[in-house]
Amino acid sequence: MINFIIRKFIPDYENITDKNVRERYSVLAGVLGIFNNFILFALKIIIGFYINSIAVISDAFNNLSDIASSLLSVISAKMSNMRPDKEHPFGHGRIEYVASLFVAAIIFFVGISLFKTSVSKIFRPETLNFNPYLVLILALSVLVKVWMFFYNRYIGKKINSSVLCAAAEDSLSDVWATSAVIVSTVLGLFTTLPLDAILGVGVSVLILLSGFGIAKDTIDLLLGKAPDKELVEKLKNIILNGERIQGVHDLIVHDYGPGRVIASAHAEVKDTENIVEIHEIIDALENKIEEELGVVMIIHTDPINVDCERTISLKNKVEEIAEEIDKNLTIHDFRITDGKDNINLIFDIVFPYEYDDKSCHKIVFEIMDKMKSYDSRINIVAKIDRTY
Repeated sequence: MINFIIRKFIPDYENITDKNVRERYSVLAGVLGIFNNFILFALKIIIGFYINSIAVISDAFNNLSDIASSLLSVISAKMSNMRPDKEHPFGHGRIEYVASLFVAAIIFFVGISLFKTSVSKIFRPETLNFNPYLVLILALSVLVKVWMFFYNRYIGKKINSSVLCAAAEDSLSDVWATSAVIVSTVLGLFTTLPLDAILGVGVSVLILLSGFGIAKDTIDLLLGKAPDKELVEKLKNIILNGERIQGVHDLIVHDYGPGRVIASAHAEVKDTENIVEIHEIIDALENKIEEELGVVMIIHTDPINVDCERTISLKNKVEEIAEEIDKNLTIHDFRITDGKDNINLIFDIVFPYEYDDKSCHKIVFEIMDKMKSYDSRINIVAKIDRTY
């Protein structure tokens, strides 16, 4: 069904790398969310007050917060697609992340309010007026939320939208919450325990957890989380498949919002290559990456000596020692400078983030000690590097 709606309302729906097409996907998901959640909110608030059910009312206000979430996703999708300007040369893509924080704040507020109300109902329970239509309405709302989960997840993955993927998880939480309300309503016929209020507490906890998850994911994006591994591999493969490219390192990916990624890398080339020809090859690679992946790429060339047997031998020796210590350690930018009484081995060594600075320096000294046993004249000049 969602594919039918997409084809109906999104022209050129297959061109998901286009920012305008991506915006239409986000707006479509948001509008569907507003419509579905409003219908659910209206039905649940009426039924909840009619049968005096705090659990149903709390679930209704959860749908109201979902309306705000969907509305903000529509607004942020429009604003984030605004053209770059003098004050924001990298565009406005992160507006979508800021909007998600507002959504998380709304969800927290609703969750805390409902938690307090539900706890008070445990100690001052009220009679639950059962209505046979209640179960039917709530069961229908579960089906709607299941559909919302699937279409949000589908669109979110299709356009690589963390916000819509979070909305999908939020819908799944609503499925469990509403199912719990159905159970409490039915079991309330057979017990005097305040199951309704207890389940209301459970619903509020689910809302709070949903808000916490959205806030955490959004803050990760704003702080600068590690890039997607699949994207990193695609970038490396395109560069390594370039003509005359010997290797690649120092790949850094900057996320300025959905569909706005800027990356840089160092491409290794022979130090005997013609600089003009290499420049043309690098330009072609940068254009190819932008066309195929939608990533603005900046590639720096690093000349390396691949013909000097002495350099190759010493580099292999350092790499062998590093691998013995930790197979995740990598070496690049290796070169040799000869002093009067020593041999300087200069290189960058990349450490995983599990190593603190003290551990890194300790390993560098360990490598130097082992290399000195190979040749006492050797001195290590290593720059500690990290993966990005």
